[in-house]
Amino acid sequence: MSGQSTRRTVLKGAALAGAAGLGVAACSTESKLGHATVPTPTAPVDLGAPDAVPVGGAKLYREQRLLVSCPAKGEYKAFSAQCTHAGCVLDKIQDNEGNCPCHGSRFDVTTGKALKGPATVPLPEVPVRVENGKLIAGPEA
Repeated sequence: MSGQSTRRTVLKGAALAGAAGLGVAACSTESKLGHATVPTPTAPVDLGAPDAVPVGGAKLYREQRLLVSCPAKGEYKAFSAQCTHAGCVLDKIQDNEGNCPCHGSRFDVTTGKALKGPATVPLPEVPVRVENGKLIAGPEA
């Protein structure tokens, strides 16, 4: 009988190890884009007045999943605001770093570079321009 209970213990251990492996796979960074199927706009997005983005700073547009920085007056850089680890949308900018509320990744708002993991891949860059007095992100119409 002890042979059977040992075998059951081994099988239970294997089943638990397999289930634990699934949990690890769910948080995997293999895709490098998290759960985002399309992390950047596929059509132009009107973000409103360009002066809403402070010179030397950045503004988070959570609803549009975009982050726009203004390194110098009249110059803009935009990035997806969707974390490259698990696809969560950044929730705030602090000390010129975008914060992911899900796992704590941090990104440089001027370059998109991942500064703190678990994300290791930079935020995808998005074309941005001023058109008719409005900040427009995404591809040309």
